Order: sequence, then structure tokens, then C-alpha cells
Amino acid sequence: MAKRDYYDVLGVNKSATPEELKSAYRKLAVKYHPDKNPGNKSAEDKFKEASEAYGVLSDKSKKENYDNFGHAAFENGGGGQGGFGGFGGFSGADFSDIFEDFFGDFGGGRRSSGRRNSSNRGSDLRYDLTISLEEAYSGKKQNIQFSTSEKCNTCKGNGSKPGTSPDRCTYCGGSGRVRSNQGFFTVQQTCPQCAGNGEEITNPCNDCSGQGNKQVSKKISVTIPKGVDDGTRIRLAGKGEAGTRGGATGDLYLFINVKSHELFKRSDVNLFFEFPISIADAALGTTVEIPTIDGKKAKIKIPDGTQDGKQFRLKGKGMPFMRRGDFGDLYVQVKTEVPVFLNKEQKELLERFRKIENEKSNPSIRKFFQKVKSFWNS
Repeated sequence: MAKRDYYDVLGVNKSATPEELKSAYRKLAVKYHPDKNPGNKSAEDKFKEASEAYGVLSDKSKKENYDNFGHAAFENGGGGQGGFGGFGGFSGADFSDIFEDFFGDFGGGRRSSGRRNSSNRGSDLRYDLTISLEEAYSGKKQNIQFSTSEKCNTCKGNGSKPGTSPDRCTYCGGSGRVRSNQGFFTVQQTCPQCAGNGEEITNPCNDCSGQGNKQVSKKISVTIPKGVDDGTRIRLAGKGEAGTRGGATGDLYLFINVKSHELFKRSDVNLFFEFPISIADAALGTTVEIPTIDGKKAKIKIPDGTQDGKQFRLKGKGMPFMRRGDFGDLYVQVKTEVPVFLNKEQKELLERFRKIENEKSNPSIRKFFQKVKSFWNS
């Protein structure tokens, strides 16, 4: 069964704003959500269909590809691919905020706070890395340099002068938590004096001023896997800033930006390529040689009578799937070019052709004028 047009699914036109798209999706999500329609397969299918449509149309890049190529833009690529190891994939629509508006927090409540020293965890860092489409295809190793904090070598991250130790917090008695009465309730909060550590630095380290870490410039080598897409997030655990007073080290997140290519357009693992041909080649047929993303060439046979916009699929000539050994496809779209600046001989030949061409040579034109004639006679 052919997929419905995504705009029809949401009940909007192509000029709909992001706010209109979101509003349309919200209405459908509320109406057909499985929690509100238990056991209703039809409602479940409509909910999935609306979610798929919104996931594409709310993403600028995916929407552009869909507007240009329709559902073919996502064949083999699905609605988006998952991450790599600890990576989060590129994000299209952020559904969580929408569903929280409808149904509150998932799981029935907010996440509980971590252990006592969780507040001492080092900060996560972000590094934006721009690569070419060819590098996204083949993968690469890249050296990056960034500013971060590391554990102080003098105090070993303790924050106190060598030979001394932190004292127990006098405000909370070392528990890291304090209680206060508010009307009929007793509220437990993080100790404001020791920030939940249960300890105080009374003899701070001279090198790090009691923080337990120091700012440094760090250089590391990272591996960019084959098949990364624009917006892919790569998590490097423990490569962020050092925690304070025994806190865990934060993480480093690489955000991948894939540059636009002058020849290829990408949609998930599929690539799209426009190839211009002459009217003569489109009418008589020919064999053409096209470039592929791996730097090689591929041949395509253009049959006689090929119309403008015709697509040819080269299986396995697209981008690699992450964490898999197979590849997407390359779609070559023919763009027939009408000649300009004709010389006298060319014009004479075309005039001769116009005189001898018949309706069989132009079936679309013949059908069109049949419809026009029928309209005038009705």
C-alpha cells in the first residue's frame, strides 16, 4: 500500500509554518494516542503515521529532501538511524516536550537526584567538528584540541594542602543534607555550606585554590565512524571536565557537522544526484558516466524516450549504514536541458523535425489537448 502524502496526513499545506505543523501533530497525537485508544489498531496506525510525518516535516533537512524527492528520499534509510555506541543520533522532531504537554512526565514523576557527591561531577563539554561528505562516507581519525580541567597533581583532586584532609561540615554534621520545617511539612535540602559533600576545605591547596582541579589545554585523537550524518552526536565518556572533591569526570560530546556537497544531496543513507542531458540524448538514448561518492565512476544506460525528472537507482552506491556493512542507494535524476543559442543549421534541423513529428512521438501532449478539447466541448 502506497504511503500517503505527509502533508495530507497532518492536514496542512506545503507552506505550513513549524508552529502550524506542531499544532496539527499535537491534535492528531492526542486523538489517536494508544493510551487513549487501547486495543484500537486503526488508531495506533494513524498515530504512527502522524508521528512519522511530523518527524520528517519538522526537520528542515528532511523536509527539503521530501519536498524534492517525495518518499523515495527515505527508502532504505528509514526515518532516521540510531547512534553509534554511546552516540545519540541526529535528532529530527523533539517529541518529548509534546507528550509532556499531553501526559506529564513519563514514568509518573521526575527523576530522583543522584548520590551525595553527584553535584561535584565535572561538566560535560561540547566540541563541534565539521567534516566533508566524503569523510562521512569513509570515516576518519581526527586530532582535536580543547580547554578542560584535570585533577590537580599537587593535592590529587582532594582540594586540601598535601598532608591535610577536609574537615567534617559544621553546618550539616557531615550528612550533606539539612532539614527545615515549612508548615506541616519537613523539607530535606542539600547543605548550602558544603554543597552536599559533607566536608569543608579548611586548608586549601595552593595550586588549585581548593577546587581539586586545574585548567589545561588537551589534545586527543577521536575516531569518526563511517556513515555519520549531519547532527550526529558522539559521546566520549570521561573526556569532559574533572569533578571536584572526588566527583566523577564529565563527558565530551562531539557534534558532527557535514558540509553540503556540490554534487550530491543526502537523505539518511541515500544520495541524490541531478544529471543534465541534452534533448537529443533523452530522445535517442545514450550511456552516461557519473561520479560516485567513493571517487569512482558508474555507467547508466539512458533509454530512448527518457522524460525529464526520470530517476535511476544505483543500489549500494549511497552512504554506509553505521554499525552495519551495507549501504544506501544513489538516485540519479535526469534533467533534460533545452538548447539555447542555436546556429542556423540546428534551427533548420529542428524545423524539419517539427514538420514531420506526429502524435505518437508526443503522447503526453496528445493527451493534454484531448482533455482541453473535451473541456471546451462540455
